[in-house]
Amino acid sequence: MKYIVTGGAGFIGGNFMHFAVNTYPDDQWICLDALTYAGNLETLAPLEGKPNYKFVKGDIADREFIFKLFETEKPDVIINFAAESHVDRSVTDPDIFLKTNVGGTVTLLDACKEYGIKRYHQVSTDEVYGDLPLDRPDLFFTEDNKIKASSPYSASKASADLFVQAYHRTFGIPTTISRCSNNYGPYHFPEKLIPLVISRALNDEKIPVYGNGANVRDWLYVTDHCKAIDLIVRNGKVGEVYNIGGHNERTNLEVVKTILKSLGKPESLIEYVKDRPGHDQRYAMDPTKMETELGWKPEYTFDTGIPVTIDWYLNNKEWWEHIISGEYESYFDKMYVEGKGLKD
Repeated sequence: MKYIVTGGAGFIGGNFMHFAVNTYPDDQWICLDALTYAGNLETLAPLEGKPNYKFVKGDIADREFIFKLFETEKPDVIINFAAESHVDRSVTDPDIFLKTNVGGTVTLLDACKEYGIKRYHQVSTDEVYGDLPLDRPDLFFTEDNKIKASSPYSASKASADLFVQAYHRTFGIPTTISRCSNNYGPYHFPEKLIPLVISRALNDEKIPVYGNGANVRDWLYVTDHCKAIDLIVRNGKVGEVYNIGGHNERTNLEVVKTILKSLGKPESLIEYVKDRPGHDQRYAMDPTKMETELGWKPEYTFDTGIPVTIDWYLNNKEWWEHIISGEYESYFDKMYVEGKGLKD
């Protein structure tokens, strides 16, 4: 089987590439990534040279490029991680979210319709459901919840999901969709909450917390998410949506304090800042469908996963320091243009 994994140099996509390439050596894995600000080819450095791995640089919204890639590679499965994903950026610049998250998804679906595939999987987010009230801990998102986006980012992901479902119904494209809760783990871009707290705390810098820090998120260790996606792609029912969550709810403030305590840093580093416009209060996923239909359960709780994550960042300072300094952006040129690597 030949897989194209879009956004495979990003955080979740990169972790999925590590999992997939090493777990399924007889399958061919093509990583497609535009290497925008959050795409980091250094994340995939350990995979270079493996016979079942290939990297291709390109934009999923580039129709001519995507159609040529499908014609050349003849993939069996598409797993679409590629997305602009930072909510704050979507508030200040929504246009790129429309182009990549919606236009790019439609381009991929059109290519699937033209050339045929065995499965198209869309990696979505719990944010398409909107939010839940803080005073109702008994409520959880299920796959039957209505879409109710709060930000330009979640609106673009919700729109992409609807296109995936429409292409399945109208054109018979064999699709599945997964919606996950907040991920954490290795290779997380340093602007996101957990790696931001770790990197700034290590440098004794102030840590910004929106509002009073009471917003609640359900945290999912990234490897658990990758294994769930693999199960859906291989065994999930065509046309279905699957929620992936870990029942690990924490307030943002609890997350920050947990990391500070682990690093031996004072809570005085916390700096409360003006809240984000339209900031969702609480996300909480019900993964019953994943558990009953596909036999999936997360291996990590937040209490077991966060120490592993912190240790990874402590032991891989060069990776995130390259990002903060901007050096990571030159890695592609060094490996694939100046060197002997593939120049796709």
